[in-house]
Amino acid sequence: MTTEYHFRKPNKDDGASVWELVKHTGNLDLNSSYSYVMWCEIFSDTSIVIVRRDTQKVVGFISGFIHPEREDTLFIWQVAVHESERGNGLATKMLLQLLDRDTSENVHYVEATVSPSNTPSKRLFLGLARKFETNWVISDYFTSDDFPGLGHEEELLFKIGPFEK
Repeated sequence: MTTEYHFRKPNKDDGASVWELVKHTGNLDLNSSYSYVMWCEIFSDTSIVIVRRDTQKVVGFISGFIHPEREDTLFIWQVAVHESERGNGLATKMLLQLLDRDTSENVHYVEATVSPSNTPSKRLFLGLARKFETNWVISDYFTSDDFPGLGHEEELLFKIGPFEK
């Protein structure tokens, strides 16, 4: 299956495709197109895209960064997999490849915020804890009142680790 896909660091040219991918997931907050162009350029070492080899389309994306206050923590901001590619374990593969990079050499924790209704993300991060046979903690983080407007769910903080790669 991996021969169908190319996993790589994103670059600014991927920003528009990533924006389209996130837009079509239907369950992620869509940020400005500028933010995805910038993210793919500046945070490429801690982010990843999947390009389908036969179509050259971006079908997966994870945005992440090393936490500025905890250099041993990779914070995952968004995980997106095109609906046509779901069920192939691509989100887990992207996450594992991110953790295998030199940039993540000192990473022993993964953190992410997850809304209670986002079952795929909950499964992804709890599955990572099982894979590394490590601890996981879920705690309150952002309440719905923290967000402007109406309708944004609360965000729980998932913390996985410590682990050795």
